[in-house]
Amino acid sequence: MNISDAEAQIMEVLWDRAPQSTDDIATALQDRQDWQLATIKTLLNRLLNKGAISAEKDGRRYLYSPVLQREHWLKRQSMGLLDRLFGGSLAPLVAQFSSERKLSEADLKALKQLIREHEND
Repeated sequence: MNISDAEAQIMEVLWDRAPQSTDDIATALQDRQDWQLATIKTLLNRLLNKGAISAEKDGRRYLYSPVLQREHWLKRQSMGLLDRLFGGSLAPLVAQFSSERKLSEADLKALKQLIREHEND
């Protein structure tokens, strides 16, 4: 399931708290996006058609909830990035990030722990 960047912003709101109405979503996004309510409704309809969210009638409005799990989406996004930009190899990805931004002690500790875990497998 391919989710656009704009749709992902809607999903982030729903992953944080669900169910939510269109107005709730618009309020949550107002500091990040200057979208009209019609834009949000269009994005919600796209997500419904993709099966990423569900809608439940609540009086005169609909309440939206995520069907797509955040962890599943993040896994697909990260694997896609790794495949597209680094040929599926993790080492060049880490090297690229470390050349642009100094790795903190916590980052280094976490990476060393991952290496130890994989060496023991």
